[in-house]
Amino acid sequence: MNVAILIPARFASTRYPGKPLVELKGANGEPKTLIQRSHEAAMRVPGVSSVHVVTDDDRIRSAAEGFGASVIMTSEAARNGTERCAEAAGRLSDADLIINLQGDALLTPPGFVTALIDHMQAHPHADVATPAMRQRVAEVRALQAEEAQGRVGGTSVVTDNHGRALYFSKKLIPYLPKHAFDGALSPVRLHIGIYSYRPSALETYIATPVSELEELEGLEQLRFLAAGIPVDVVEVETPPFILRELNNPEDVAPIEEALAAAGLD
Repeated sequence: MNVAILIPARFASTRYPGKPLVELKGANGEPKTLIQRSHEAAMRVPGVSSVHVVTDDDRIRSAAEGFGASVIMTSEAARNGTERCAEAAGRLSDADLIINLQGDALLTPPGFVTALIDHMQAHPHADVATPAMRQRVAEVRALQAEEAQGRVGGTSVVTDNHGRALYFSKKLIPYLPKHAFDGALSPVRLHIGIYSYRPSALETYIATPVSELEELEGLEQLRFLAAGIPVDVVEVETPPFILRELNNPEDVAPIEEALAAAGLD
């Protein structure tokens, strides 16, 4: 398959304006922008045909071209990363599969993307797939504390018996009784913000109105469920370091700690 990784990035983030250009120190202490670190994460994935930063902002374009990235400029009309990927995919006529590696997914292990590609190759009728991983008990406790403080620490997902998503939420799901914490890994599956799409699924996506649940949760993938497009959830192995996204300024220090723990310069 011809696989293209797209990294959607926008400057006007509601929670953290300008975050693609925020500098983060790696294991060696060298600062690099978030968009550069996300691009490096994409470049570590083997067997990919192309990698492109997708943005509507000239500041991000200039920074990305400065470290040698291919850039696809899109309109300002895109409301989320999937819409931005859909617009960019229209210019990639030879792509069989589009990977959306979100612009704050700098800690993504390359195996997560490979797992999606392998899944789509093994399931030719799958339209959309995304990874999730079981959370350690201590990590769930930390997410519960963040939730109690009114902060979004991650997105969780529940599936049917065939591994298809039933729902995604910024609240922790499912409900967790006391015995849910008896094992090393909890029942909570953290959704990792990467998607693999067939081009036809993206065409359906942009033709589907925004649903109430998508607006309430602020989760773009819920539009696929509203449109009746199954989203396959591929379970991946929980890495030894904590995966964090840059959602708030307070996330910088934990992300830098995770970069050091992962040995990423």
